[in-house]
Amino acid sequence: MHIFVEQNQLFYCMKALIDNAIPYIKGVLEPYMDVVYCPGVAFSAEMVKDADVLIIRTRTCCNKQLLEGSKVRLIATATIGFDHIDMEYCRTHNIAVTTAQGCNAAGVLQWVAAVLAQLSLRDGWQPQDVTLGIVGVGHVGSLVEEYARKWGFKVVCCDPPRQEREGGCFVSLQEVAQQSDIITFHTPLDSSTYHLVSDSVISLMSSDAVIINASRGEVADTEALLRASQTLVLDVWEREPEIDLQLLAKAFISTPHIAGYSAQGKANASAMVINAVAQHFSLPINGWYPSDVTPILRRDISWLQMCESISCYCDLSRESQMLKSCPEEFENLRNNYSYREEYF
Repeated sequence: MHIFVEQNQLFYCMKALIDNAIPYIKGVLEPYMDVVYCPGVAFSAEMVKDADVLIIRTRTCCNKQLLEGSKVRLIATATIGFDHIDMEYCRTHNIAVTTAQGCNAAGVLQWVAAVLAQLSLRDGWQPQDVTLGIVGVGHVGSLVEEYARKWGFKVVCCDPPRQEREGGCFVSLQEVAQQSDIITFHTPLDSSTYHLVSDSVISLMSSDAVIINASRGEVADTEALLRASQTLVLDVWEREPEIDLQLLAKAFISTPHIAGYSAQGKANASAMVINAVAQHFSLPINGWYPSDVTPILRRDISWLQMCESISCYCDLSRESQMLKSCPEEFENLRNNYSYREEYF
């Protein structure tokens, strides 16, 4: 084990294994750790066994098979979800887990805004004519709610955990399904949200309603979606990167799990995992943020201004056509996506 001294402190050179698709962080930890980069799907028990920290995305399944017998003491995922991590195993084996919750909320908001603009253009409505249902009102859903209300939508929200904690004006999923013209899902994936979008829920919806899913693919039952008469807008898919081709063809808008892929969202996630590693291992890295990304302050934007400008930042027609033309390139399209700039 190598030892070096910086500012009168003694540091031990540990090992970090990092998903090579996580941007901006190459070179940041190298002064303090042996760093190995590899594709997230290629992480193996042999590679992981002498690593102290794993920096991952959703493509790395952190479970007993991967972690047993390893030195890993921290898993930092540059994602808002943690359904790819066996949290109970980590808890019982003293492995800390950190996520990047909230990192890409504005990016997803702007993807949803682009969807709403496309639907408005297709169907000829204005926000005051539409009831928008939001299922999952956390970092992303609350931002969607804020802007949707300002744009004039009638908004109904479903979030059982928040309702239990806070009370407030939340309604049931069944009420959202019955009342909404458009429903957008922003829930985490767990046992309570698996196949939340089911035949029974879809049967309560108007046949000309719209279902938007930018949460996790398994939140919606693929077979139920295939039977649905509603318009589908999908960024996430069951069993991705393998996706159902019938469902792909059926969806009005289809993107390869990139709703949150803004430059600022990715920079936020990278900063959060780096700072978590620094704090956990007492490294002298304080408040790091990628120098080549400019954070964007939230600002109001009118519905008309948004509709006139959003395609310059988030061209869903182009992105959807790319995926529909080359579904076998799902992972390449995702990993090589040109991060869009946030602007509100």
